Amino acid sequence: MSQRHPPAGADLLNQLRAAMTRYVILPSAEAADAVTLWIAATHAQPAWPHAPRLVIRGPEKRCGKSRLLDIVEATCHEPFITVNSTPAAVYRSITDDPPTLLVDEADTIFGPKADGNEDLRGLLNAGHQRNRPAKRYDANANRVESIPTFAMAALAGIGAMPDTIEDRAVVIRMRRRAPGENAAPYRHRRDRTPLRGLADRLNRWLRADLTALEKAEPAMPVEDRAADTWEPLIIVADHAGDTWPDRARAAALALTAEADDNGRPSPGLRLLSDCRTAFGTDTAIPTALLLERLKANPEWGWNEHGPTGLTAMKLGTMLREYDIRSDTIRFPRPIGQVKGYHRADFADAWARYCPAAEPSPAGDDQAREPAEDGDVVPFARGSRTSRTSLNSAGQSGTACTPGTA
Repeated sequence: MSQRHPPAGADLLNQLRAAMTRYVILPSAEAADAVTLWIAATHAQPAWPHAPRLVIRGPEKRCGKSRLLDIVEATCHEPFITVNSTPAAVYRSITDDPPTLLVDEADTIFGPKADGNEDLRGLLNAGHQRNRPAKRYDANANRVESIPTFAMAALAGIGAMPDTIEDRAVVIRMRRRAPGENAAPYRHRRDRTPLRGLADRLNRWLRADLTALEKAEPAMPVEDRAADTWEPLIIVADHAGDTWPDRARAAALALTAEADDNGRPSPGLRLLSDCRTAFGTDTAIPTALLLERLKANPEWGWNEHGPTGLTAMKLGTMLREYDIRSDTIRFPRPIGQVKGYHRADFADAWARYCPAAEPSPAGDDQAREPAEDGDVVPFARGSRTSRTSLNSAGQSGTACTPGTA
């Protein structure tokens, strides 16, 4: 039986992946597939409505970030190194067939040393999608100019990139080589030339079918912005055939899930999630008690939110962004009428922004009990918060366990 050979496109991708993994130890097979497809996608940029970023990050130096960027530079379409480039030079280099922007040491753009790079940050944010030009006024010509920003970009650096970048990126989390993990040394003068030859072959293969690539509507394993980012890679994989379509979708699922697991939720999302825990099974809670429970857990960090920690005013400001507002609520004696929050007012925001599995409050079907004087008691039956643990100011005593009620 004759041995089956992969199609020409799949063979090129296999060669690219093999060359890359010769010089760099990637964190997973899915990461290697993803970088391979991203590099290939740079050669068909005119076909894509979105320009996915490639973020190469590691927790420390010597994790292989710069070496991987070397391989990307040698194999991508028209590499343009932005280190020490002025924003004006970068803007003027983006055309209808843009280069691939490469940024090493990206902390000089996004980190504490980023003063003066606002224009470049804006370009990297806006250039993910077509038809998002930068506007500049030309005083000499007395007119407003539209400057293209659309270009694929790879960024390497220590630590996470801003959410506005990583949310539009294939994120590769590099790490130092473990004992027994070996990679061949990369020498620019010796090794770049054959890699550029591979880049030329990739370019000829994909440029011959730009119309078909532009019209492709692949079945996507992810949704929303992740789908925008991964679509060019999936299209390239489908165009290559062989095992690449399945591998591309597996990589999209694996790396998207990894990004979600390792993502840094915004303070607002953290507050919503922590409020859910702080509520426990209570159907309403005084503002003072909610703050106490939030600040009692040192891992949540609300005791260090600003110079004085989280206050009632800051809490209210943050929650109003999600249409959650405090109310004057009559609690059981001896608390009486104080400001607080109803659990029901959080339900919509919890469902939309942090829909983790949430145990139903005990007694939700009987969430409000009549108080002795006929007022509403907004505590669920079965709540571990003792009524006698709340004093008249709405503060909790030792009978309440913060964050677990």
